Amino acid sequence: MAIATGTTHSAIALSRSGLIDYESAWKIQREIHAAVVSGERPNSVLLLEHLSVYTAGRRTQESEKPQDGSPVIDVDRGGKITWHGPGQLVGYPIVKLARPTELVGFVREIESALIATCLELGLHTQRIEGRSGVWVVDEKGERKVAAIGIRVAKGVTMHGFALNVCPDLSAYSQIIPCGISDASVTSMSDELAAPITIDVVSPILERHLFESLSKVSA
Repeated sequence: MAIATGTTHSAIALSRSGLIDYESAWKIQREIHAAVVSGERPNSVLLLEHLSVYTAGRRTQESEKPQDGSPVIDVDRGGKITWHGPGQLVGYPIVKLARPTELVGFVREIESALIATCLELGLHTQRIEGRSGVWVVDEKGERKVAAIGIRVAKGVTMHGFALNVCPDLSAYSQIIPCGISDASVTSMSDELAAPITIDVVSPILERHLFESLSKVSA
């Protein structure tokens, strides 16, 4: 994994892992988490894309999983079932929190970074009271463009966020994403009606993410 150095936020290491299957990324995440907890590694962020996979949080019911035999990986984050796949930029901030009990503030900073990233590319997004993630809201309704699911273990965050840049959204038709039945899922490319790519979004997101994480990390 390549670690970014020489940035203005040198206390946070950046690893770009490209396209990787979920279980391999989960192994890397656990290893980095242990190293950050022990102080052997600085706060870190993994940015990557997953091969197509469904992951189910602890609140997922069996009836909410795909009924077509698609494999589902049960994970130890909160929330319900979602999908990851190519064209979706996934970030795993593995960060020692300055205030470990204030997880809501950490999530708000990630949302701020995602909202600022979308805005820089011309897409207006926002938070919705009572719902996590980042949303497009207009006369057509509410559409989720980024999901967030965070867990804290030993004062260090795990899991993260997923920003739909240019994925094939048809995989969501097999599930009720995040258990929200009265809203839909969208992507940056669909909303902007333009061929936005991961390579374009990544450096913008990195900049905003480091600015946000520097406010809450120890």
